[in-house]
Amino acid sequence: MPTPDERAAFVMELMNQFPDKKFTLKHLSVASGDASRQGRNMMREILDTLMDSGAVEIAGHGKYRIARANLPEYEGRVEASHNGSIFVLCEGDGQSVHIDRRNSMNALDGDTVRYVVRGRTRSGAPDGEVTAIVSRSPHPYVGIAEVDGRTMFIRPLSRKLATDIYLSKKKYPEIKDGDKVSVRITDWPKGSNRPVGELVELLGRPGDNDTEMHAILAEYDLPYSFDEDTERAAAEIPAGISEKEYASRRDFRPVTTFTIDPTDAKDFDDALSLRSVGDGVWEVGVHIADVTHYVRPGSLLDREAQMRGTSVYLVDRTVPMLPERLSNELCSLRPHEESLCFSAVFTINEKLEILDEWFGRTVIYSDRRFDYAEAQRIIETGEGDFAVEILTLHRLAQGLRRERFRHGAVAFARSEAKFELDAAGHPTGIYFKEQKESNQLIEEFMLLANRRVAEFCGRRRTGSGRSAARTMVYRVHDNPDEEKLSRFRSFVTRFGLEFKAQSGRAVAREMNAVFDKLKGRDEENAVTVMAIRSMAKACYSTDNIGHYGLAFDCYTHFTSPIRRYPDMMVHRLLAHYLAGGSSAAREELEALCVHCSERETIAAEAERASVKYKIVEYMSDKIGCRFEGHISGLADWGVYVELDDSCVEGVAMLRDVEGDFWQFDERRYEIFGARTGRTFTLGDRVLIEVRRADLQHRQLDFEIVEFL
Repeated sequence: MPTPDERAAFVMELMNQFPDKKFTLKHLSVASGDASRQGRNMMREILDTLMDSGAVEIAGHGKYRIARANLPEYEGRVEASHNGSIFVLCEGDGQSVHIDRRNSMNALDGDTVRYVVRGRTRSGAPDGEVTAIVSRSPHPYVGIAEVDGRTMFIRPLSRKLATDIYLSKKKYPEIKDGDKVSVRITDWPKGSNRPVGELVELLGRPGDNDTEMHAILAEYDLPYSFDEDTERAAAEIPAGISEKEYASRRDFRPVTTFTIDPTDAKDFDDALSLRSVGDGVWEVGVHIADVTHYVRPGSLLDREAQMRGTSVYLVDRTVPMLPERLSNELCSLRPHEESLCFSAVFTINEKLEILDEWFGRTVIYSDRRFDYAEAQRIIETGEGDFAVEILTLHRLAQGLRRERFRHGAVAFARSEAKFELDAAGHPTGIYFKEQKESNQLIEEFMLLANRRVAEFCGRRRTGSGRSAARTMVYRVHDNPDEEKLSRFRSFVTRFGLEFKAQSGRAVAREMNAVFDKLKGRDEENAVTVMAIRSMAKACYSTDNIGHYGLAFDCYTHFTSPIRRYPDMMVHRLLAHYLAGGSSAAREELEALCVHCSERETIAAEAERASVKYKIVEYMSDKIGCRFEGHISGLADWGVYVELDDSCVEGVAMLRDVEGDFWQFDERRYEIFGARTGRTFTLGDRVLIEVRRADLQHRQLDFEIVEFL
């Protein structure tokens, strides 16, 4: 028979193996080898001893489990899903640990918590329990105030929070019933079914354009103005260029220079210059606003730009990274003005060979400001201001573009929705931005400058002629995820397409071939979306893994310092290395890379939210109207439908489609009827009726009336 010590050791081993299980006295007695009365009495004494030591605890009437204090404890950040489930990213293996709401201690999205892993869910995923809230997320929630005689609650619009937030009516008497507000949760008292919040901002009345755009910025915790100190610091920067500054820079004022930008652009951060330096040999200057001349490291302006990370482009406004004094004035390369630049200058021949390159600070004079439409007319007609220069740059750019795709760049081309807005900001029409050769002209020379700056900064030549790595901020894009790529491969077979490539540049070539074959077809946009999802996300890093999508071994962001903080980091590194500086410290730069990547993601989500809002607003007066369209996406609960005349996309719920019980086959990527066997998938044409336009949740609901 096992001794008491052996049985105690067995109990601890069993409970450690199944930390989520509750054991009865009888269960433990049987499992340890002695279920007799004497054995059960011994087990009771063992359990009493283990409880006295804190190793075991009572878990309900007559049940025992390992004490939570004995489980390994971890710390992590909570991520809430839109269906109310919460997860914590597990340290070490990177797995997401599921937390049941009953075991969450009311943890909220973004909170930092301590937790233990108790066992497994039915699906086999780790299941945990929060043991402490380390810190509450400062992230605000946007919601609608519900005010009655004595109380006030905020109904959050985010599906990540499934309860109202209490706000003191006495403390905030200015809030009226129905107001849209931004609040931050400060406490969740024990035993209460609602958290307590504080007012961040009274946004205004729902439906007002400024209220809704400010609400989107508040939802993503993005500022929409600068404080007085920051504006004052920008205003105090002198505008003139000193003689010392002229003398220290390469003078490009005599060289033909111009900008090409969107019609509504206000900040011009790049310009091109061109001059002939021989028969079939050209000097191309890529001139970028010298933002770091004005914004010094560690200054108030620098700290503000670093915190923001990027400019944010909503449908009807730009929220700049830098105050207007800098973004639209001092740093903007405006026509018929002298400007300070950081430039990449290339000597290039008609074979696209780079014979020489130079990087450094310059002063330029912009002779002309073109918008893309003006430059496109010159490309198409051969006539207009600086036609020789534009046509030459166009010819070189198209050559660079062909080379890039020959080496395996991926040709993603998604339609970008643009809105015609009235004076109040309400959408009156939708159109789609078309990328033409004038856009490609700018794109190719910006790509060239970004690539060559990355190569120059990333490697230095030693006295022996060898090269050594230097710390650099890169724009990186990893190889496609194999599992996602496999799903994409199965997906495109639905359209009679083959995709045999498994890895490497062959994937890019076959993806481009798929895009070519689908051009103009209804499912083109949906397939492009699926292709993008199969790819890794580009980000900033000091670890150079190359840029798969562009087919570059080395790439960075140098060309937009007015609107991206990483470009300012690159300008400073380039200046440091041009001055003969040693390799920069990596740790601080890597932390900034992570921060800037996160800010970029947040900005992109806010931009998409503003587009969704304007689409729903545009359709809000079309309830009951019918439109033809095609299926653009599938899910187990419904289908996405894109309308033919506007490319507006809405959702049709499967439960509302009459005639069958419809189910989603994810493997075949189709919806099928359980009774009739009928199927439909991407690209299938339908007639829909607009059922609901939910502005607050930015959701457009359709009903499928007929399959066409």
